[in-house]
Amino acid sequence: MQKPTRIAPSILAADFARLGDEVQALTDAGADLVHIDVMDGHFVPNISMGPAITKALRPHSTLPFDVHLMIAPVDAFIGAFADAGADIITVHPEAGPHLHRTLQTIRVAGCRAGVSLNPATPISVLDHIIDDIDLILVMGVNPGFGGQSFIESQIDKIARIRKLIDASERPIDLEVDGGINFETAPRAVAAGADMLVAGTATFQGGPEHYARNIAALRG
Repeated sequence: MQKPTRIAPSILAADFARLGDEVQALTDAGADLVHIDVMDGHFVPNISMGPAITKALRPHSTLPFDVHLMIAPVDAFIGAFADAGADIITVHPEAGPHLHRTLQTIRVAGCRAGVSLNPATPISVLDHIIDDIDLILVMGVNPGFGGQSFIESQIDKIARIRKLIDASERPIDLEVDGGINFETAPRAVAAGADMLVAGTATFQGGPEHYARNIAALRG
């Protein structure tokens, strides 16, 4: 059963000179989660932030921190992000040799466990770990940079994963990240998504527009 649409603004598109204020502004504007994109310049062609910044931001919001680790190898950093205040930690199947063990590590650390599928990553990677995850993140773009255009083939992937989740009868969140704007958001939701990550669309216009942007994305 699909849940109400929740919005997780990606702070990758925020003003990095005032991240604490930005996170507080998102909280005040009605965001449902704060999405933290972590990139290492190796697994993806960009470098963003680490556990120290996550920890520094934690006092600025009571919202769940949705931490997306685009790093490899990933296992060694799970504890640090959990300690820094992550509530959800999402990893890529390609980021380590033993996905099941990685998911166990996330749960032992006290966080909800997510798996992210790149545009070319097949849905079949979920076959034997569906009972061990709390969230599936579909990438609407190839990860690494904000502001990219949504890849159309991912709509079908979202719909197929929605059926997989419903068949499992487990309360797994279906999140979409990349290329989400006011045009693609309703299409992703119609396909079955119940969490949307939006960076550029959320932050456009400055803090006085965040509430309006979030409401428009939520639909």
